[in-house]
Amino acid sequence: MRPTSNEAAEPNASPAATPRRRRRWWYVLFLVQFIAVLWPPLYNRAAPDWMGIPFFYWYQLLWVIIGGLCTSAVYFATRE
Repeated sequence: MRPTSNEAAEPNASPAATPRRRRRWWYVLFLVQFIAVLWPPLYNRAAPDWMGIPFFYWYQLLWVIIGGLCTSAVYFATRE
């Protein structure tokens, strides 16, 4: 027997609803990296420098690497 549309809309209707809900939390990593790079007052300064590179530049380059790690973590955690 097929579930009616009312049964499918309920969050506890199937056991698969719980893992999906847990999988959604991985997407918060995208929000963290988005805010960390989008809000310039957080990194709009020259000090501390690293090997002569001002903080403004190496902070953004560091987030390129962190963003790749976060993206791969979300990918592997949410793939079916």
